[in-house]
Amino acid sequence: MSELRVETLLMPAADLGPENPLPPLMTGRDLHVPEGPLPGIPDEMRRNITYGRVSSILPYTMQDGYNRDRRPCEFQVAVLENEILRATFLLEFGGRLWSLVHKPSGRELLDRNPVFQPANLALRNAWFSGGVEWNIGTIGHSPFTCSPLFAARVEGSEGMPILRLYEWERIRQVPFQIDAYLPDGSPVLFICVRITNPPPEDGRRQTEVPMYWWSNIAVPETESTRVIVPATSAYSFGYAGGGLARVEIPRVRGVDVSYPTNIGRAADFFFHIEDDTRRWITALDEEGRGLIQASTARLKGRKLFLWGTGEGGRRWQTFLAEPGHAYIEIQAGLARTQLEHLPMPTGTSWSWLEAYGLMEADPARVHGADWPAAVEDVGARLDVLISSQELEAELVHQRPWLDAAPAELIQRGSGWGALERLRREAIGEPPFAGDGLIFDDASLTSAQAPWVHVLEHGEFPDADPTVAPSGYVIQPAWRELLERSVQVDPEQGAEEATWFAWLHLGVMRYASGEVERAREAWERSMTVCANPWAARNLALVAWEVGRLDEATARYVQALQMAPTLLPLMIECGQKLIAMGRVQTWLDLLDVASADGQVQEMAGLRRAGRIRLLEGQAALATGDLDRVASLFDGTLVVDDLREGEVSLSQLWYDYHMQRLSRLEDVPVDDALEARVRREYPVPAFLDFRISAER
Repeated sequence: MSELRVETLLMPAADLGPENPLPPLMTGRDLHVPEGPLPGIPDEMRRNITYGRVSSILPYTMQDGYNRDRRPCEFQVAVLENEILRATFLLEFGGRLWSLVHKPSGRELLDRNPVFQPANLALRNAWFSGGVEWNIGTIGHSPFTCSPLFAARVEGSEGMPILRLYEWERIRQVPFQIDAYLPDGSPVLFICVRITNPPPEDGRRQTEVPMYWWSNIAVPETESTRVIVPATSAYSFGYAGGGLARVEIPRVRGVDVSYPTNIGRAADFFFHIEDDTRRWITALDEEGRGLIQASTARLKGRKLFLWGTGEGGRRWQTFLAEPGHAYIEIQAGLARTQLEHLPMPTGTSWSWLEAYGLMEADPARVHGADWPAAVEDVGARLDVLISSQELEAELVHQRPWLDAAPAELIQRGSGWGALERLRREAIGEPPFAGDGLIFDDASLTSAQAPWVHVLEHGEFPDADPTVAPSGYVIQPAWRELLERSVQVDPEQGAEEATWFAWLHLGVMRYASGEVERAREAWERSMTVCANPWAARNLALVAWEVGRLDEATARYVQALQMAPTLLPLMIECGQKLIAMGRVQTWLDLLDVASADGQVQEMAGLRRAGRIRLLEGQAALATGDLDRVASLFDGTLVVDDLREGEVSLSQLWYDYHMQRLSRLEDVPVDDALEARVRREYPVPAFLDFRISAER
């Protein structure tokens, strides 16, 4: 009997912390952008790789306030269950499929992380490993990875319970939904995804939007785990620079890459499945058992991600979970590779069906030297589990309830969908979603309140400049309203717009590439009322164009107004060091130390990122004792970025300077080679995921 229920799940968890109130005007380098020529890559794929990339994660803010202090925490979960499978979804964190248990065998089919530990692997920073993550919109993980989705109960045919997860995605301005269900007696969990690109807004929208979707499936990694997929070639991508390379599989340069533990460093393999071939991927153990994922034809891409067996990869695995806990990801997406966006026409909907279940194949064939035989065996057994025809028929069968109104709203997501509904209603635009997706007024929060006010009254409200702002908006329709609201007519006795209005307008202008007009708006904001938010934005703009004295002064000004804001202190340190103003940065740290009786200040000085910046600045001034004090094993940078090598580089740079001073030798390539040979990076500092240069 199929059922859906809501429960609580208890597990050790780090605190996600507050969102960063500073608008992310710039996004750091994406590790997944290929560099250089792309030999052997089809023209269509080349176009998709350069199409649709975003310059920042706006209007979303960064989620970088987490820590590594794990304590028992209760999570709200939805559980779908029938006689064969039990599926558990983390409602508060992107609706992630956290566990899928095959009940007759008691086997967990996914990698179920024993802890919740965010780390800096996503565009919004916070990301955690384990389960199945649903990624929409743009490359770099979903904006909702660490945010709640709307969750509702829907009734299918004959009262079958359906878990509906949905939201309004603000970069692409599209609604999406995930309908999960387990029919009575079904050996597979069905996941139906639908993305809708709404009709045009009075001619303002483009005829298409760049679209992206990948279902990232974490499964256990053991020495015997083999990933099997119906392909004979793949596009390989490493993390040491360079681009995609077309390779034959399973053996690449003599190494069988279908066994992830054969590979030393982190890598992606995007499998090339022919158009007339059924789409599936599986990861099987020594007995030929493990999770299999299959889909209807629209979800054409399949991928393997692995951390590799090097010290850095193993360190990352531990950093994300616990010692001894290893996983890989088998993934499925709209495009052939995860480096692409696809053009989605306006006024269209895309939907597909995914199936997740237990694969039990012949271990002799799975682990034999004959790759086609292994693929054939799994494919034949998948047809018994659920055939391609059955899966396509199920996609048609479930369409009547895609727009069915929920019987119960289990959880609300953000208020941005409700705000967009209000805007469209106010000017008579068609709705962006049907009755199946409820974005009600109860979901509105203080983040949307200023925008509701400007919609109703034509002016942006004032705010307390000491309170961190929230709720950035960059949508053109909202910018038109805000631009009109700040127009001042002195002859009519109109008052100057609020500092808050100018602050948000500057963010909108910057997001559309109008940097100088953004600077003018932030200058107006500072004129109306000095505030750290506009000061920081002005500092960033000045730094971007090389006005270093101005950038330094603005950063110091912003930090003086908001001295306990950790994200501001971190950014200030990073930019001052990059500008060569290391003594200014060290002086600011000394002020924070002198004010150590203030609890917030003391906490800032202990933050791992601040300690790392202190070490980098001390190295630049030649204070090697200050640098050496960081190598006592206590330095942990909570938000160390995927691919970041600042810790290992600090270790190498310290030893090069130390030996240069001790032996009176130059710091050159020869000394660097010697240091790398004689002073290996300690494990607690080693997060390198690519090969040494």
